[in-house]
Amino acid sequence: MSKLFKFMSYKDWLLLLVNFIFLGAYVYFSLTLPEYLGAIVGFLQAGADGGNLNIFWDDILINGGFMLLMVVGMFVSRAIANYLSSHVVTGVLAKTRKALFERVNDFSMSEINKFSIASLITRSTNDITQLQEVLIMILNIGLTAPVTAIVAVLKIINLSNQLSIVTAISVVALLFMVAMVFFFVVPKFKKIQTLNDRVNLVTRENLTGLKVVRAYAAESVQEKKFAKENRALTKLQIFNNTVLSFIQPGMSLIMSGTNLAIVWLGAYLISGGAINYEILTVFTQYALQIISAFMMSSMLFVMVPRAIVSGRRIKEVLDTKTSILDGDGVVTTQKGCVQFKDVSFKYPGADDYVLKNISFKAEQGQTVAFIGSTGSGKSTLINLIPRFYDCTMGEVLVDGENVRSFKLHDLHSRIGYVPQQGVLFSGTVRENIKYGNQNATDEEVDKALKIAQATFVYKKEGGLDSHISQGGKNVSGGQKQRLSIARALVRNPEILIFDDSFSALDYKTDKTLRKALDSHTKGVTKLIVAQRIGTIRNADLIIVLNEGEMVGKGKHDELIKNCNVYREIALSQLKQEEL
Repeated sequence: MSKLFKFMSYKDWLLLLVNFIFLGAYVYFSLTLPEYLGAIVGFLQAGADGGNLNIFWDDILINGGFMLLMVVGMFVSRAIANYLSSHVVTGVLAKTRKALFERVNDFSMSEINKFSIASLITRSTNDITQLQEVLIMILNIGLTAPVTAIVAVLKIINLSNQLSIVTAISVVALLFMVAMVFFFVVPKFKKIQTLNDRVNLVTRENLTGLKVVRAYAAESVQEKKFAKENRALTKLQIFNNTVLSFIQPGMSLIMSGTNLAIVWLGAYLISGGAINYEILTVFTQYALQIISAFMMSSMLFVMVPRAIVSGRRIKEVLDTKTSILDGDGVVTTQKGCVQFKDVSFKYPGADDYVLKNISFKAEQGQTVAFIGSTGSGKSTLINLIPRFYDCTMGEVLVDGENVRSFKLHDLHSRIGYVPQQGVLFSGTVRENIKYGNQNATDEEVDKALKIAQATFVYKKEGGLDSHISQGGKNVSGGQKQRLSIARALVRNPEILIFDDSFSALDYKTDKTLRKALDSHTKGVTKLIVAQRIGTIRNADLIIVLNEGEMVGKGKHDELIKNCNVYREIALSQLKQEEL
């Protein structure tokens, strides 16, 4: 939790100091109140013993007035302290949540896969909430309860040894009960958060693939998967909640028993003349405060371990360093040049190489295409250019410089990337296209849409201001791909990367779009991953991959003659005459 201190500003520390002052005032008022109550009981007892009650009436009113002031002071100081603690903790946790979000944004795919998306969502939401609730409790209870208990003990320790023993026994019983709860429940908290991750994962997976689930009538399969994770989480939570359910009645039993024992023993001591009603009243009030303080502290002891688990999970994300770091920055003389030199790559933690000894060079303005069977490493290869991963061996060069030497922002500003799955964000069409270039004008957006053959936008009500739902659910797969291409074009990049970005387009639109690209993006290097021969047959260079190795390199006509893998792919799509 010490990690949170760096998110605290001077203002937060000042508010925390003021919070402590008001908490101190609350403790003072609550500990002074029993003394005035005891004094009033003493005056009443003196009047009942044969004195003239009128003699003590002014003293009773004065002490009653002070009691009223104490109660008002307790209310005001507690309310202000609660507000300040909530304000500080909420503000600090908001900064923590922001830092967590920014840290995840800096992660490479290696770190994302290490934690999993489901776990990162849980850590950014559930764990932050758990930590927030407990921190507020610590500021409101964790500071006042121990002080109240200690001062109350000091105040009653000399009033009656016999009554003090009753209070001590009650405290020991309370601590024993909490220790048992601590022993059985606390070790389960970390497992609960892990199971929350699992439930989140299955739920997210089910919602993402809902169409597939329904298409294959696999609802029962998904329900069984969810039921398994849900059952494990439920079973653990039932166990924890069953154990925790004994705390409240147990504490009530101890408090009521203590109160009864003090009254019973106090009556015996009063009858023997050892104490008077005033001492009994004061002692009873302080004893209840001691028990209440230990009760609140005990509840906090049970909650803190859960917050510690959440805090560690958050800290784990914040302390994880991304494996993809900024380079020193370079000044390049070339433009739009991409080169691979003996590049090999394997995923972190994997034994087998996905790519082996890949070498090629794409000059400015050239179109280089990659083709091969599924799993041959095409997408992995182009993901090395924007440094979603770093190659294991060899060098990836952009404009003559190793990509590791670039600052990431500078490298990405040179690249327009269209992913395999078109990703759109909730908002308008204009906002989605300008995602590639926030300073783009409507004219530039319009030009990009026309090149990408995405003029269907203007047939929608609202045109550029028409709404795109989350994930682009309200547009077709082909429309989503064309909007993604327009987003890359409006960036005016040196290098355009298309990761099988034409797969959802019909042949006519595919052909028209490629012609428009050739016409309007002269001087821009294009790297295309594709499955269709028709999409890449006119490329300046075609690289054929098979099981991570480059088995062919050249133009279409050359590969038809010299590369069996390419010829097999071509024959599966085209007639002999078309070849």
